[in-house]
Amino acid sequence: MLDIEKIVSLDQLSGDQRELAEIVGLEAYRKLVANYGGMHIYVCKSETVLRDLRNAEICNDFNGFNYRELAKKYDLSEKTVREIVSGKKEEPIDGQVSFF
Repeated sequence: MLDIEKIVSLDQLSGDQRELAEIVGLEAYRKLVANYGGMHIYVCKSETVLRDLRNAEICNDFNGFNYRELAKKYDLSEKTVREIVSGKKEEPIDGQVSFF
């Protein structure tokens, strides 16, 4: 049985496989083949990854009251900011007493 480590250069690959190895590098290509060979995998669009990072920043910057400020900073509606932080706004703010 052939070992993926025997692929030592891009010249040994062709078509999409060569293009993939050129993009991610030969070592990463070997790891992809070893771990995901024969499987279908999905790679998110850059917009999705960036949106998730933006949303994490918004949640991190959220203080419980600054919807408008965050909406302006990230060029979003206040409604969108509220939706993004909806999970966080239920957490008590430092110094806030919970009745429940």
